Amino acid sequence: MSRVRFNPKLAALAAACSLAVTAAHAEDTFRVGIISFLSGQAAESFGIPAVNGAKMLVEMFNEGQAPAPYNTKGFGGLKIEPIYVDEAGGATKQVQELKNLYDREKVDAVVGYVSSGDCLAVAPVAEEMKKFLILYDCGTPRVFEERGYDYVFRTAAHATMDNVALGRYLKAKNVKVDTVNYINQDYAWGHDSLKDFQLTMEQLYPQAKTGQDLRPKFGAGQYGTEISALLSQPASITHSSMWGGDLQALMLQSAPRGLMKRSQVVLSAGDHVLPGLGKKMPDGVILGARGAYGLMSPDTALNRWWFSSYEKKYNVYPVQAPYRMAQALLGLKLATEKAMAANGGKKPNSEQLAAALKGSSWESPAGTIQMVNANGHQAIQDTAIGRTQYSEKTKRVELVDIERFPASCVNPPSDMKSEDWIKSGFKGAKC
Repeated sequence: MSRVRFNPKLAALAAACSLAVTAAHAEDTFRVGIISFLSGQAAESFGIPAVNGAKMLVEMFNEGQAPAPYNTKGFGGLKIEPIYVDEAGGATKQVQELKNLYDREKVDAVVGYVSSGDCLAVAPVAEEMKKFLILYDCGTPRVFEERGYDYVFRTAAHATMDNVALGRYLKAKNVKVDTVNYINQDYAWGHDSLKDFQLTMEQLYPQAKTGQDLRPKFGAGQYGTEISALLSQPASITHSSMWGGDLQALMLQSAPRGLMKRSQVVLSAGDHVLPGLGKKMPDGVILGARGAYGLMSPDTALNRWWFSSYEKKYNVYPVQAPYRMAQALLGLKLATEKAMAANGGKKPNSEQLAAALKGSSWESPAGTIQMVNANGHQAIQDTAIGRTQYSEKTKRVELVDIERFPASCVNPPSDMKSEDWIKSGFKGAKC
């Protein structure tokens, strides 16, 4: 039997070569962690559509097939390597997943998070690690209103915009409001949305009285008791910021019992359930999409490219989640290339990425994204509100009677917190 002797010099040489190849590969690629719900009640209508949007964009970026100014291959010539992570499991699990992406996977950036609770948990961790993080969705204003960040950004407007726009829509359409019922999820997103809408109604409808204030837990799924309470004391309007599977369940369970016939239902973030519900979504529901997204998106060349590309690839039109993912990745692409230009063409680090994205603006399928709040770390954007109406011609729920609101009308100014701004009577708003 022959015996092979261990040669420490050859082993060291092999290890050095391996490290050299890995280092060279790292300089030629840009690794990005992309996090959204791939399982659970938020996956079907939110997480998976968002990740589908990311997959399509990454493929187009790497092939140089996006329209100008996004037509450079990859990120400034760097091939994009995405790593997809499921957001399900709660905040503690997501903190560990984030650390793994930075420490083990050696990602250059992370784009992620739908849940407001997850965003509040992971943002301080990324900051402590001095790693670049884009929050592509999560609505709570608290992320940047409770503390400042150097490495953390949110490339979409927070939920104050959604609820202020709802109130302004009701006034614009002369909707009579004497009483308001509420049903919102019992966690950060639901609490903040409820507060913002209540404060907005105090300004726009000071005579309106609060009726039911219901707060089912996230993921409850069954709402028979809550629907009975809403029907026992029907209000002029019923407000909800519920989303994902929870919102689908609420619509499926409340429509047959006639809730929409006894109260004007208004949904701050409802458009994403329309493709799945189809005819089961009643006509006349007033809803927002958390931006000028989906069927309320603007008629621009960039949006026509995005909307048609997504619809062709997945056989369904894009709603709010893929739109928000798109504007995050478009912003990341331009920021990376800006940082590379200032860094002699080399791949930027977290500090350089942060400097490039801070205070920037760019065109997205939903319009202009402006990083002007929270010292250049929080975006503002235009939005729109409409009513549902099923179309036999298109065989889908359309949005009609649409009102559009500029960013300066429905987002707080850079020097005011959301709650203070609403209480001031929307000081400085330009509508």
